Amino acid sequence: MKILMVLTSHDQLGDTGHKTGFWLEEFAAPYYVFKDAGADITLASPKGGQPPLDPKSDDPDAQTDATRRFATDTESKAQLANTLPLAEVNADAFDAVFYPGGHGPLWDLAENEHSIELIEQFFTAKKPVAAVCHAPGVFRHVRAENGISLVAGKEVTGFSNSEEEAVGLTDVVPFLVEDMLQKNGGHYSKANDWEGHVVRDGLLITGQNPASSEGTARVLLDALSG
Repeated sequence: MKILMVLTSHDQLGDTGHKTGFWLEEFAAPYYVFKDAGADITLASPKGGQPPLDPKSDDPDAQTDATRRFATDTESKAQLANTLPLAEVNADAFDAVFYPGGHGPLWDLAENEHSIELIEQFFTAKKPVAAVCHAPGVFRHVRAENGISLVAGKEVTGFSNSEEEAVGLTDVVPFLVEDMLQKNGGHYSKANDWEGHVVRDGLLITGQNPASSEGTARVLLDALSG
């Protein structure tokens, strides 16, 4: 079982002067779900190398069992520091792909031609694709084989407008995940802010927020097991 995890390379939170990147829990929790299941994990990002960590996701109040495990895991830290450049990734080599969130993907992965093509290749090959929190933003320009938006007519979730408002970034992000999914024809659903919520529609698996990270990864494993 070979799983690709694609992280952002973008570290600027719009023109605020603040840093962003990937959200630690949304990487660490799925990573250990996959690792503990015996998966062979490959990490990639648009630029390769060390992806930027959203500093807020490393705050004491954002820590979970998975992030604490990662903090002492030198082998996994070394793997994260050496992600493959996305342009070098071949979809044929993997059984599934998982996109952790954080605000970074809204700027780079949502617009990245290699990511868009990769997702389309996974779906054409009937392989599951999962994304959590802001990462469903990566489906913004992805097309199904019939040429329409990949999410059109599908049950989906992702970081909600109310959650974005709660963190004060509604006017900073390039687009709102909830709005984009609905505009592209997705049947969007959500739980209360910060509660776990995972949706599966065939090969497409999405999670709403950090609390959905582990659950999204487990649903991906279920999809791989048939």
